[in-house]
Amino acid sequence: MTDPRHLEEQKAAALVGGAHAPAQQSLPLPERDQPSEPMEADQAQDALEDAQRLLTRYRLIQITAAESDADAGVAHTEPNPAVQPILDELSNRLNDLHPADIAYVLEALPVDDRLVLWDLIKTAERDGDILVEVSDSVRETLIDSMDREDLVAAAETLDADELADIAQDLPREVIEEVRQGLSQEEREQLRAAMSYPDDAVGALMDFEMVEVREDVTLEVVLRYLRRLDQLPDLTDQVFVVGRDDEVLKGALPINKLLVTDADALVRDVMTSDMLTLNPWDKAADAAQAFERYDLVSAPVVDADNKLIGRVTVNEVMDYIRDSQEEEMLSKAGLREEEDIFAPISRSVKNRAPWLLLNLCTAGIASYVASRFESTVSHIVMLAFLMSIVAGIAGNSGNQTMTLIIRALALGQITRANVRRLVTRELATSALIGIGGGLIAGVFAYFISHHVGLGAVMMLAIVLNLLVGASIGMTVPLVRHRMGRDPAVGSSVLLTFATDTLGFLIFLGLATIFLL
Repeated sequence: MTDPRHLEEQKAAALVGGAHAPAQQSLPLPERDQPSEPMEADQAQDALEDAQRLLTRYRLIQITAAESDADAGVAHTEPNPAVQPILDELSNRLNDLHPADIAYVLEALPVDDRLVLWDLIKTAERDGDILVEVSDSVRETLIDSMDREDLVAAAETLDADELADIAQDLPREVIEEVRQGLSQEEREQLRAAMSYPDDAVGALMDFEMVEVREDVTLEVVLRYLRRLDQLPDLTDQVFVVGRDDEVLKGALPINKLLVTDADALVRDVMTSDMLTLNPWDKAADAAQAFERYDLVSAPVVDADNKLIGRVTVNEVMDYIRDSQEEEMLSKAGLREEEDIFAPISRSVKNRAPWLLLNLCTAGIASYVASRFESTVSHIVMLAFLMSIVAGIAGNSGNQTMTLIIRALALGQITRANVRRLVTRELATSALIGIGGGLIAGVFAYFISHHVGLGAVMMLAIVLNLLVGASIGMTVPLVRHRMGRDPAVGSSVLLTFATDTLGFLIFLGLATIFLL
């Protein structure tokens, strides 16, 4: 007679997993070597210092041996055996590190030292994990040093979403070869992951998740989960889908699964009211939702409400970090992330455009000042004071611009409140200008003993602070309305406006009232 429990287990395997789930856990996950635990920040720094110390010894031995060979007139092409203990120690040190920590060490090393360490990485799987962790600019140098076979072996160890993250840096033939080795389901996942722009939810989505049906008991679900080798990372809920159509019905939180009576049906315990994302949603909006609702994961559904993936908090955190870094770079006029040890030509290409633009704007400001040569020659003190007018307005405008960019990123600025925001910022700048202008006016009178110059100084600061606030608001708002990054070029345009108009206002007022 057949054991009823055995029949129920067979039923669980049939009912819980689902036949059309995209990369979901209807079968046990494949075995993968687990990397070392991530280090504390100071431990990662210690690992970097150890690597630098060993690499210095390595280089010193290499140089000493080369000089000895040159003196003896001998040319050696074989590796120097004296460096092998150092390479072994480096290899052992690297094998103890988490891929993220290895990425940290590689990013902090010059290219030649970086490639020495890269050659010591033992397995293709660690190569793949590290390529995902390193920055885009460093990844290019590592990929350039690898042959086709090594690249294919490393790429084959990655999940579809991870492969999509680095696909743009891999040679086309490598991607095609890896694609040929994927199952039809995995090819569809890779195609989907690569089809979304970087700022869309689809680019953050992964395909590892657990699906269950609504008409089974919690005991069946628990028995099914125990049959898996492991759960996907950050599994705080399992998703409830239709038997044949994969339509999302709800979610079963793991904490409810553990504490609720095992005889209860999934449909009676699941949560139907939950946040869902569309793959074409803005990633920034998803990040705000994760922060607002303290989410760990969220399902991604298509237009027909079919479950196609999920987004987890670790991907959201990576997106937020990358967005902040990109904003910092763009505000400084850098077009892209830069490897600190990149070739000089690449650094020049990255940095030069905005600096040249800044040079042009500074030249315009100087030209405006030169038009008031006669005014400055009559009142020499103006030459010492006009930089104060431009500088304080630039700083005030930067404060306004930073607040506006942050508010835009958080979605706090709307058509309904933008007018009140503009009024508030202008009023704030006017009050600060009156207070700061009064102090500056007293200072100008103190060093010049000229009441009129003090009054001109005060009025110029008030007006230029209003200019700084206007530019600090207008540039980000207009760029955002045009669908552009509001931070790009804002600081350069702000400096141009506050310098040029600051000189014009200050020297113009001095010409009108003091001559």
